[in-house]
Amino acid sequence: MKSITINGSQRESVGKKATKALRNAGQVPCVLYGGDKPVHFAAAELAFSKLVYTPNAHTVVIALDNGETFNAVLQDIQFHPVTDRILHVDFYQLFEDKEIALNIPVQLVGNSKGVKNGGVLRRNNRKLRIKALPVNLPDFIEIDITPLKIGDKVAVGDLLNDKYSFLHTDNTVVCQIKTSRVAIEDEEDEEEEGAEGAEAPAAEGAEAAPAAQE
Repeated sequence: MKSITINGSQRESVGKKATKALRNAGQVPCVLYGGDKPVHFAAAELAFSKLVYTPNAHTVVIALDNGETFNAVLQDIQFHPVTDRILHVDFYQLFEDKEIALNIPVQLVGNSKGVKNGGVLRRNNRKLRIKALPVNLPDFIEIDITPLKIGDKVAVGDLLNDKYSFLHTDNTVVCQIKTSRVAIEDEEDEEEEGAEGAEAPAAEGAEAAPAAQE
């Protein structure tokens, strides 16, 4: 998974006055959880643009001015209700030998046969929550929808692998091809029906022949 570095400075004071002064200076108060004790620090608001305003998932390297660095993931973020400015950010520290739960975006590739025939692609879940060691966290979960026909769907049970586990039931639908008013039958289905229709007259003729001999 791609990583973003955020440079920050450790906070000596965590009171309301100190927090307000940080925000007035364009800094965002942050807390890193998951270690021996919480780490309070601040970082420039602009440093969060590539982390927050994107549909992609990233890990974070927090580099403090005292020389300490931490690997982490974004856990929670608070925005101002009116201005949408970032008010506070919580991170969770990563460890190589400990699994972490994270929401990963779903990326669909290919052109569905069902959509070509007038079906509608419905994305039921744009992100899926997984649990994995940090080294196995993917940038996204890729699904090839090319073979999907009208009525077909992809569920979590179809995506199982050895690197991470899903925190959803196997029957959770990720995407599906729904029918529509303009939908037509898939070409393969039409060919099968045509083959059956071609065999029918021959069968009738075979039955009629003995009757004619009598």
